[in-house]
Amino acid sequence: MDDKAPLTEGVYYILLALYEPRHGYGIMQYVSELSKGRVHLGPGTVYGAIKSLLKRNWIAPLQGEGRKKEYVITEEGKRAVEAEIARLSELYHNGLLITGGGNKQ
Repeated sequence: MDDKAPLTEGVYYILLALYEPRHGYGIMQYVSELSKGRVHLGPGTVYGAIKSLLKRNWIAPLQGEGRKKEYVITEEGKRAVEAEIARLSELYHNGLLITGGGNKQ
């Protein structure tokens, strides 16, 4: 992943989920709940993304004694989310500007 490239929807939602510590299955449940069932992430997607996000230092594992490893977003990860929100906001506002706010006339 390029640090300037847009985030995939799955990675974006995983990072949002990790503003609170969660394990992989918890991420899948939270994303489904947050998206009102529209986004379903499978184990392969989540654990592949976790591996990639760990390498980029966008998330970090929590030291715990439980069987399930939990992760949390880092400051670098938060900056990536903020940049993506700014990018999406620009897309949204430019779309409204060009289309007249979505009003059909």
